[in-house]
Amino acid sequence: MDCVKCRDLRQNFEFKLGRYMEARSAAYYQVSTELAAHRNVDMERAKNDLEEHEFVCASVVAEVRERLDQPATLAMLTERTLLPQHCERY
Repeated sequence: MDCVKCRDLRQNFEFKLGRYMEARSAAYYQVSTELAAHRNVDMERAKNDLEEHEFVCASVVAEVRERLDQPATLAMLTERTLLPQHCERY
């Protein structure tokens, strides 16, 4: 992905994820989970920001379209969408 905002949001998410994992593994986690809970919320917000941006980002959309244009991907999607042969309702 060439988008600068994607890269920044991904770095922010990875940073927040690291801080959350650090809080979960700390010795004081056994006593109080409050810090880890706050960091979990921060991490989830960063993940949501990244996912929302990727949904509308031109570079991500172009990459997905490029993948869908490949013959192997089209064949795989076609196979997955066909109804099973043993399905009696259809």
